[in-house]
Amino acid sequence: MHIVESMKMAVTTLTANKLRSSLTMLGIIIGNASVIAMIGIGQGAQKYTLEKLEAFGQNRLVVFTSSDDTEGFIAEEPTLVLADAEAIATQAPSVKKVAPLIGSRFLISHGSRSTRTNVTGTTPDAVSVRNTLLARGRFFDEFEQQQNAQVVALGAEVANKLFGSENPVGKEVQLNNLTFQVIGVLQAKGAFLGPSQDDIVYVPITTMADKLAGRKSPYGIPVDYIEVSAQDKLSIRAAAFQIANLLTRRHGKKDFSVVANKSFQNLVNQVTGTLSLTLAAIAAISLVVGGIGIMNIMLVSVTERTQEIGLRKAIGATQQDILAQFLIEAVILAVTGGLLGTGFGIGGLMLVGVFTPVKPSVPLTAVALAVGVSGSIGLFFGVVPARRAAKLDPIVALRSA
Repeated sequence: MHIVESMKMAVTTLTANKLRSSLTMLGIIIGNASVIAMIGIGQGAQKYTLEKLEAFGQNRLVVFTSSDDTEGFIAEEPTLVLADAEAIATQAPSVKKVAPLIGSRFLISHGSRSTRTNVTGTTPDAVSVRNTLLARGRFFDEFEQQQNAQVVALGAEVANKLFGSENPVGKEVQLNNLTFQVIGVLQAKGAFLGPSQDDIVYVPITTMADKLAGRKSPYGIPVDYIEVSAQDKLSIRAAAFQIANLLTRRHGKKDFSVVANKSFQNLVNQVTGTLSLTLAAIAAISLVVGGIGIMNIMLVSVTERTQEIGLRKAIGATQQDILAQFLIEAVILAVTGGLLGTGFGIGGLMLVGVFTPVKPSVPLTAVALAVGVSGSIGLFFGVVPARRAAKLDPIVALRSA
């Protein structure tokens, strides 16, 4: 029998039992949709996470205090000081900008409005190191830092809470019972792996140490940590090495750690990649379940169509014709289910892109692989019922009918 005729007969048979065919394809549909959705969401989450990390500074390193004891506890008191940051800026050739930071939470108010926020004392280079952009006004400069000026740059969320749609630049706010002038408002960054990055207020580090946090030390102004930007991507490793050597000489021991933003990016790639593959593998189980469903229904179909098979063999149909007939039906069910599952999977990815900040991509390789696997599963699980049908004795088949 010609392959085209076999396909026509298969389509006619399957459409005659629409409900059963639809339920048979359900496992394949769910499996394909799940695989495509999981891989697409995984890739979108990976891209979103890396973009957020790059928003903090693509070539950034962070130096923070840590003890070097055998138990690995974080030191209770910071040993990094402002002078360390200045030494890094002047003596590490691979370093581009340096921003030491002191952080604490304070109540900030304007008129009848107030909120508790994260107040960060830093230097003017923090704008470059943290890849921060200003929506209005400006950031404080070196002169204001030297003068312990009472000026602030507000995060977008804080500015909205205190001023609403009003322009805050030039206005005054109360911070820890002191009056500060607003000189700038930062562009919104949103939240990522923790609190909102817009719930922040920047002040000069000297003002923070002397007037707000009360930081004092015989070695200078203690800082919580130091953020550094390397000259370029290729300089990150060299910058980390130079910083480690410099601070070890200055402190006489290694009581600090240096972590590169690139390390976080590599870790994110590994974690999200592994997670995506794991979820896709779990979702692929549905494809196997769908294949078993196809085999079960085809076995039932063989039993129901015993008379048809006997009649066809009696008028000259060969075992190969019967085998091909049932294999084609199984493959049609699997491929159709695969295509429908692909459509549902892509539709789900579009909904995720609309309602979440993650923008998933449509993995074309995953689509091709899922549909190909669906057809293979239909072929594989269709062999048993097809061979059973092909081996039926026509006389026995006709009598049993």
